[in-house]
Amino acid sequence: MKIGELAALAGVSTRTVRHYHHLGLLPEPRRLANGYRVYGLRDAVALARVRRLTGLGLGLDEVRDVLADGSGGELRETLAGLDADLARQEAAIRARRVRLATLLRRAEDGTLPAEGPVSEELTVLFADLARAADALPGPEPVMAAKDREVLTLLETVAGPREREALLPLLRSAVGTPDGVRQAYEAYALLDALDARTGTDDPRVDAAARALVALLPPGAVDGFPGHRPGAGDAFLAAFFADFTPAQAEALRRTVHLLTGEDTPE
Repeated sequence: MKIGELAALAGVSTRTVRHYHHLGLLPEPRRLANGYRVYGLRDAVALARVRRLTGLGLGLDEVRDVLADGSGGELRETLAGLDADLARQEAAIRARRVRLATLLRRAEDGTLPAEGPVSEELTVLFADLARAADALPGPEPVMAAKDREVLTLLETVAGPREREALLPLLRSAVGTPDGVRQAYEAYALLDALDARTGTDDPRVDAAARALVALLPPGAVDGFPGHRPGAGDAFLAAFFADFTPAQAEALRRTVHLLTGEDTPE
């Protein structure tokens, strides 16, 4: 057989056959006087085996190791490793599908938050906050929506230990209608610090103290810019999203809670 006939028989391209030769997965066949390769039955059997091994999910380096080992031990070990890897993938896919099913149910019944997808715990908290806020007079402060965005960011970038501590801290701060009322009063104070407000305005300190009264001890520990080694890039981007007076109020809040100053 010529290389094209061998490739067609095995269902691969001639380029693939040449690549397998280059990698040493297929032995070089004999050549005619004109330089053309001539393939026989053994070559077709060898190529078919390579195809079966790659079809199982083995990489070409693994296929080479299996072919080089005549005892079958390498094949058993490789197949066992592949099976274990597939089992891990299956478990991960099942977990993702459970999570997606929950999100789909919430999307269908209208309880998926606009900031989603977030964890089920944060979804429930946002829903509780929304119900409590509906009972309060006036429209939602702009800062309330921004605060939810920050919370979704914190949940994503915080470490496992910080995420585990985040929800109890939030529940202790705003887990009651009175806590929500207090939070919305603090949000309204921050909303009032517009671009025309100076950083020395007395309302800046009032907003900071309102936030301190709302937040429990340790509330800023999971904040990315507060962690050692986090650098100033996050803080610069975070504070740039607020007016100068709002950013100053937040800096004072961190200082009052921790005794530490945040970078400008």
